[in-house]
Amino acid sequence: MDACDVVVIGAGPAGAAAAIEAARSGASVTVFEKAPHGRDKVCGDGLTPRAVRALLDLGIDLAPSHRIDGLRMIAGRTTRELDWPGGRFPAYGGVWPRRRLDAALIDAAAEAGAKVEFETEARPVIDGAGRVTGVRAGERTIEAGLVVAATGAPGEVARMLGAERDPDEPFGLAIRTYAETPRHGDRLIEACLSLSDAEGTAVPGYGWMFPAGDGTVNIGVGALSTMKGFRKLNLNALLDTYRAQVAEPWQLGPYLERPRAWRLPMSAVRRHGPGWVAVGDAAGLVNPMNGEGIDYGLESGMLAARLFVDDPATAPERYDRVVGERFDAFLATGRRFSFLIGHPLILRTGLRVAVGSQLAANITLEVMGNLVDTDAGPGGGGVSGRVLRVTDRVLALADPVLRRTRAAG
Repeated sequence: MDACDVVVIGAGPAGAAAAIEAARSGASVTVFEKAPHGRDKVCGDGLTPRAVRALLDLGIDLAPSHRIDGLRMIAGRTTRELDWPGGRFPAYGGVWPRRRLDAALIDAAAEAGAKVEFETEARPVIDGAGRVTGVRAGERTIEAGLVVAATGAPGEVARMLGAERDPDEPFGLAIRTYAETPRHGDRLIEACLSLSDAEGTAVPGYGWMFPAGDGTVNIGVGALSTMKGFRKLNLNALLDTYRAQVAEPWQLGPYLERPRAWRLPMSAVRRHGPGWVAVGDAAGLVNPMNGEGIDYGLESGMLAARLFVDDPATAPERYDRVVGERFDAFLATGRRFSFLIGHPLILRTGLRVAVGSQLAANITLEVMGNLVDTDAGPGGGGVSGRVLRVTDRVLALADPVLRRTRAAG
């Protein structure tokens, strides 16, 4: 039987960040990833300024990424181009295809001293008292002081730990592919907030164009489960409808690969327990208002490692508390908001408000970029923070009605 301080299940950004931080702090770390090195992860590939700061904190060289200076928001006939505001986070983001970003991160973990085993599935070992004592990988059992579940959307590991998605909360679906474009060097990512399907039904979600700087653009669409007809939504058809809107201005070539879809978890019943924590998507740390989770994955992975190194015995409980203080209020607001915009009339009205003035557009930019300081205290977070706190109080009162009148999927 082998043993180490930390075992990480999953080598995406959240798992790699935990491995890097723990290994650099002197902990013995083993990472298990069921896919081969350099595997692709279906994603929009966008890095918010918040994600950039986390990558810089990890010492990752961002030169291979394509720099992004802001966001172009489109809602109906209104287009606004906004620079990232700077301040607490860098004034730039990026686009970095996940096959390269994830490889850079897990390579950094290996360089830090973590042992990485690819094409190897691991499952938590749970003792009679309900404590996770390590993992089983094939015929081997590896004991660990902490098991970090970084497995993305809920699956078998989440079911074993009781960390599945809350069935009463919304989730998202998205689809993306790549296409060649002469505008691959654009310094703005583009988000079309007024997304409709082929029948003209308003879709709570958005379409995106994320230029990668390598001759291609990541093109995709995402939708929330709160919309009417969600179960019948054809993501491929929605993507094709969106592509028809952007093909001419972006001078798009044909799809370079078959479009691929994925699920966006936006909640988790549990994110910690004796001997384990869940990080990133596995903990439901995805912004319901944009589907973004790389930045939260990096931050939660680093946090889990730091707390374990500081005090292994109390790390899971402290992790859950700190994650709650940092993210829960903002994410709860986003989930409530998703029920609101599931109603087409409210969605259309909300879009006009979101880009109707410069102030509103600036707030939308900070929300879409995960830039709101949710842990800044009652008076912190600037104008965006104050507006979101007021909005959440109103949505909290309306939440029971919103849930009762939610659009039938």
